[in-house]
Amino acid sequence: MTDQRTTHKDPATPASAPEALRETLAELRHLAALPLERGRTLPPHAYTSPALYAWEVERIFRREWLCVARAEDIPQPGSYLRLDVLGTPLVITRDEEGELHALSRVCRHRFMDLLPPETTPGRGCLKRLTCPYHTWTYRLNGQYAGRLAGAPLMQRVDFDRSGCRLPAHRVEVWNGFVLLNLDPDAAPAAPPLRGLDRRLSSHGIADWVSVHTQTWEGVPANWKVAVENGSENYHHMGTHAASLDPVLPGRNTEIDECDGRWFTMFTPLSDSGQGGTGLGRRSSGSGRESRPGMLIAGIFPQFVLAVLPDSAVSIRWLPTGPATHDTQITALVPPGAHSTPGFSEQLSAMRARIAQVQEEDLVAVRGVQRGLASHPAPSNGRFSHLERPLWQFQRYLAERLL
Repeated sequence: MTDQRTTHKDPATPASAPEALRETLAELRHLAALPLERGRTLPPHAYTSPALYAWEVERIFRREWLCVARAEDIPQPGSYLRLDVLGTPLVITRDEEGELHALSRVCRHRFMDLLPPETTPGRGCLKRLTCPYHTWTYRLNGQYAGRLAGAPLMQRVDFDRSGCRLPAHRVEVWNGFVLLNLDPDAAPAAPPLRGLDRRLSSHGIADWVSVHTQTWEGVPANWKVAVENGSENYHHMGTHAASLDPVLPGRNTEIDECDGRWFTMFTPLSDSGQGGTGLGRRSSGSGRESRPGMLIAGIFPQFVLAVLPDSAVSIRWLPTGPATHDTQITALVPPGAHSTPGFSEQLSAMRARIAQVQEEDLVAVRGVQRGLASHPAPSNGRFSHLERPLWQFQRYLAERLL
């Protein structure tokens, strides 16, 4: 009852892993070492293997900083947001000093979900967490967040309530986004992202506000298929030929040279009068920042932010199995956009565009997943120069999985 951390053991080491997994990891090592000019896609089994998926969960998703929400989703003391991350039931709360806490939702008595979705809203405000099963309660204030506050009728047994506390997980806020890490020994999230901070600094994303969020659950495709699709604009000319490409031609995308966890690229608007939502002011500055267009900023393993002159869209993917994932898309606008004339009409148009583009992307990722499962298995494809972030993604995977 006194443990405050949840630990996870690796399912195996590379030396003792199944032969098929060792072969996949060896191929990943080879591919990650190739220069972009000779870069090739991952093999099909890298997107279908249950063994590799289990390895990814342990080596990446249980150790890496994951984007899970906007800080504004937990706006005031007492606010909470219910989350489920890789089978881990969590709640993010804000204490009276404004600090965020990520706590387990599993009662330390008989394992009941403290915020069951059948009877509890996904977000709201409360003073304490109260288990609906036997009414054990947990504090949410400051350094005592997660500590047991009350356990009815436990006086007649040998029970030390002072040592009972909900497990807590690491949480940080980056540019208004909530980052979560299930690994208690992980290094801080911010330092590796400082270069990305500089590239986003002229936009002020941290102060932007969410105006629309939609989730697609159980998308039938491996999480890497979705991440790769969202990390290149090469597919605009095919998948989005009638929606995005006339306004944001993928062939004109300028890919920045990056390495590590994050990447950026910029696609100029074909017509400087198009592509905005009318909900905010255009960004100002010199150089590329003064040109209207779309800046894509991605953070591996599961987050992409697309920033337009007066709006932005964030996309978060979370795997739910070897061949399924959830997608959540949030639209953001600058502060004060709500008072812009015609805001409701512009917002309706933005929602419609997001839905259209996502439906087009769903056709693509489902189609890719079907192709990956074909027999005989297709050979590795080749990268275009516009797919540099995918080549970088391979290097990231190799570093984490090997």
